[in-house]
Amino acid sequence: MVRTKLLTVGVMLLVTLLAAAPTFAQAPSEGLESFEVPSRFHTEEPVLYQQNPPAGGDHAPVWQNCGFYDAPVRNENAVHSLEHGVVWITYRPDLPPEQIETLRMLANNHSHVLVSPYPDLPTPVVGSAWGRQLRLEGANDPRLEQFVSTFEWGSQSPEPEGPCTGGIGEPVVASG
Repeated sequence: MVRTKLLTVGVMLLVTLLAAAPTFAQAPSEGLESFEVPSRFHTEEPVLYQQNPPAGGDHAPVWQNCGFYDAPVRNENAVHSLEHGVVWITYRPDLPPEQIETLRMLANNHSHVLVSPYPDLPTPVVGSAWGRQLRLEGANDPRLEQFVSTFEWGSQSPEPEGPCTGGIGEPVVASG
């Protein structure tokens, strides 16, 4: 009797988990690029990265504090943040103000997200994580939130769940 009840509860739990599986965070499949990151040494020198913006590699000894920035940040510091499992969202400086506000809110709602303008981006918005990148036509593309949900805290990064404060930079904290 007890065994039958346990089996029934187990089957019900399995069915519930399988039914809920599609709602769990899934990486966006369309447009997601993956890169091999050959090294991750600390350097004080400028680094020439293979991706624009960078998605990993050698970097500054100090990471960029997470949050929203209204001015570009140094690649080498942002890449150190990526090593810690941060998602770096870059946007063209001429992005419409309402989309910039969407990105600001995204940064404010996540502890391991860094947002900054980035001149000469290949698309209006780019999401980067260690070894991953997603190019988007705007901040309202639902794949951006999927990207953040999948790669924030960075299980694919060398130092997942590393610090995102105590580094360099002072993010803008209030809505402009």
